[in-house]
Amino acid sequence: NSRITAIVLTNQNHCILGVFDESCIIINVARDPADKGIFAIQNSTKIIAESFIDDLNQIFDTDAKFHSIFIQSGDEMSKALETSGSISGKGTVSAVYTMPMEDTGSMYEKISALLLPREIRNNGGFYDIAKNLSKEENAKMTFSIIPIENKSLLQLKLSVDYPNTASSINQISPLEFLKTNELQRSNYFSSGFYPLNSILQVVVLSPESTNISEVRGNIIPTQLVEGEKIPNEITKEGWVFDPEQGKRIQGKFIFGERTSIDKNELIFSLGGNQLLAPENETSFDESMVIVIIISIIAIGAAIYYLKGYRK
Repeated sequence: NSRITAIVLTNQNHCILGVFDESCIIINVARDPADKGIFAIQNSTKIIAESFIDDLNQIFDTDAKFHSIFIQSGDEMSKALETSGSISGKGTVSAVYTMPMEDTGSMYEKISALLLPREIRNNGGFYDIAKNLSKEENAKMTFSIIPIENKSLLQLKLSVDYPNTASSINQISPLEFLKTNELQRSNYFSSGFYPLNSILQVVVLSPESTNISEVRGNIIPTQLVEGEKIPNEITKEGWVFDPEQGKRIQGKFIFGERTSIDKNELIFSLGGNQLLAPENETSFDESMVIVIIISIIAIGAAIYYLKGYRK
């Protein structure tokens, strides 16, 4: 149906207004201008959603029941679920179906089995780290399907909340939050050179402007392409920070020809005067606010970086 703008499966708390401690399937439908009045809008949306929910329950192995119709007034849903693409917005109407809360571990394994071939799931690397994180107490998962022209964007997002750890920000060690001392590339890529299929992305959100400093690993030389920093070459491992300062800082670490990265190579600080770390290492401070994204197969990242580089 061309009016469907997104389908979302999530166990995030309060997936939509009025839903508590339940998992949700949300079917977003573009409002029909011919529908006049709230009842016509709700009925039109429910008719479309009802024609899909049985198939979705079968695919997701769920038993979601109708809860409500919610008329979106902005992009609050996209912000709350931290998804890319158009999940919600003005003119979007959501049909919400709920079910008992499902634990993130079983939910992640079930959905990843639908999305990823066994060759990826059985070859370690980033997938195993995400699988282990899904068993954390505060882990939550969101799976979204977003139609784009004649294809669909599929997103599987796993997040873990670390409450009360942001009283101060000093030094960031990403792998501390991924519960591992080493980040390994999946054996799925062992047959060739696929540097853009294993990327660690770190986003730092700060209430005040800050800057990257004392980076222990390599920083890759870059060039500007359409306003974005693109690596000059992708055979070497290292960071690309873009931007390097502000209230929102983003860094991407590329493996290059390496098959694994030690946690000490990924540590960097905030607010210092030197971009590269001195030889004397400092201790790790666990108080920070970061968002870490693991790309199991980073097709989007490949498109991003292939805008321009030199081998």
